[in-house]
Amino acid sequence: MNDGSSPTAGHDPAHIRNLAIIAHVDHGKTTIVDHMLKQSQIFGAHQAEMQQDLIMDSGDQEKERGITITAKVTAVEYGDYRLNIIDTPGHADFSGEVERTLNMADGCLLIVDAQEGPMPQTKFVLTKALENGLKPIVVINKIDKSASRVDEVEHELADLFLELAIDDDQLHYPEFYAIGREGKAWDKLPDNPEEEATLKPLFDAIIEYIPAPRVELDGAFQMLVTALAWDNFKGKYAIGRITRGKVKAADNVVLINREGEHSKARIGEVFMSHGVSRFPVDGGIAGDIVQITGVGDAQIGETIADAENPEALPTIEVEAPTLQIYLGPNTSPFKGTEGDFTTSRQIGDRLQKELETNVGLRVEQEDKGFLVSGRGELHLSVLIETMRREGFELEIGRPQVVTTEIEGETFEPVEEFVVEVPEEHVGAVQTELGSRRAVQKEQHALSGGVTRLTYELPTRALLGVRGILMTNTKGTAVMNSLTNGYQPVGQALDQQRNGALIAFEQGTTTPFALQNAEERGIVFVGGGEKVYQGQIIGLNSRGDDLEINVCKAKQLTNMRSKASDGVVQLTPPTVFSLEQNMDFLENDELLEVTPSSMRLRKRELLPHMRKRAKG
Repeated sequence: MNDGSSPTAGHDPAHIRNLAIIAHVDHGKTTIVDHMLKQSQIFGAHQAEMQQDLIMDSGDQEKERGITITAKVTAVEYGDYRLNIIDTPGHADFSGEVERTLNMADGCLLIVDAQEGPMPQTKFVLTKALENGLKPIVVINKIDKSASRVDEVEHELADLFLELAIDDDQLHYPEFYAIGREGKAWDKLPDNPEEEATLKPLFDAIIEYIPAPRVELDGAFQMLVTALAWDNFKGKYAIGRITRGKVKAADNVVLINREGEHSKARIGEVFMSHGVSRFPVDGGIAGDIVQITGVGDAQIGETIADAENPEALPTIEVEAPTLQIYLGPNTSPFKGTEGDFTTSRQIGDRLQKELETNVGLRVEQEDKGFLVSGRGELHLSVLIETMRREGFELEIGRPQVVTTEIEGETFEPVEEFVVEVPEEHVGAVQTELGSRRAVQKEQHALSGGVTRLTYELPTRALLGVRGILMTNTKGTAVMNSLTNGYQPVGQALDQQRNGALIAFEQGTTTPFALQNAEERGIVFVGGGEKVYQGQIIGLNSRGDDLEINVCKAKQLTNMRSKASDGVVQLTPPTVFSLEQNMDFLENDELLEVTPSSMRLRKRELLPHMRKRAKG
């Protein structure tokens, strides 16, 4: 292996391997990439000790949520070979990241949990990989789990490949077994997983089974922009795999956009990845994954080509969004008190910047704000959380399903929804999903008293269901979903939430008034918090909305009594996460999001305006 001190560039394409790491969420992709980086001696001895786990999950939200959100490219040296590794997200909401990066790879490591087996996202990413003609290597990870069921998982994988394979060659794939968090892999199931081992079998398999890139070395330069990066020194980096020819600094090139328009540019510098950093190289050849500066107008899906012979490559197509929300400037009485960016223009500029890299997102202008469409609640909530941390003040509406017109008929997206739950809570899950017109496809028992239920239901029926199921199953449900086509729009779902407790006036809440509010339902605010008229401060125990004065102070007198001077004992307020707040919303409500607060509110703050809006 390379000693980590002298990365090489300008390989013979026969000594390049481009591979994607694909799997369902939490099956161990990023952990295995961590150990590939460490065992290839990317880091010196002193650096290796300092490296934390999940090296590739660099964003704050990635670390907090424990998931990969954006696809990342890294590279390691193994003997005379350069391995370009693409770490992709495992959550279905970020599948746009998978779609845009798979065209850089020639093969993939498909990682599957030895207990859970193939899951919805496993099916999605494998479908895309096989459509792109990638050569798969299967890694059954976490074989040390007490509830692992390797034999069953192997059969499930064989069935999955049989269902998805496009040609016969894809039915023959090598299988390996791993304990990702310990950096161990075997080509045969070990009798003793505690024995010493490394990822060497996996490195050797990548060299043996994943083909070298099929490229044209002698043609005119051509590269599809697959990702973008930015820093304050070099500006924008256009990232992609060179399809044809060579590139070096100061080359004249042409940028071909999606409309086929040409614009001239000159290459600034050429970089390649090495571990978690990039380094400048003299140039890149066909098959290399490079990062190019100097093409400041480059966007994902566009082609950078030789100036003398510019030819466009096919653009990247991703699945259509399934969910949309209204997103606009904050209009509450507290506007401008907690954030730095509050205007529609600032929000619009930020969304346009997001569109450059977030290929699964769509943005449409509305009267006062924007309609933002994405691949799911998590996809949208990550964007909103990112913006609030950057200092934006926003208000967002209830998530709505994105429908499509096919031959004059309106169709809506359908989801495959998989729930794993302890046996005693199966009834609660079936009751809730049955009320949402979900069709149960499968039910089978897993080890450890857990049952896996597979449903098909409209995307709109999923709105708010996760929080309800977590409550009904005492936090034990594990849920995953994946868009599974379209169907004609069905009947409206009778899913009506209880009414809201609404603040009667602007002011500061008092324990005395909140004690009265607690008798009416569940309260979302504590004592001493500032509220405004029309803000939702709780959930009513009845079906209708109720205005309530939570700022009323106790009248003071010079008379003392045992009954009136007792200390008020309040129940701690219920605090929702961003996703829970989004699930809570009804059509006449908004969520105010600022860097320091999230407040539920009525769209119309004044009572008489709410009555008028209801008609």
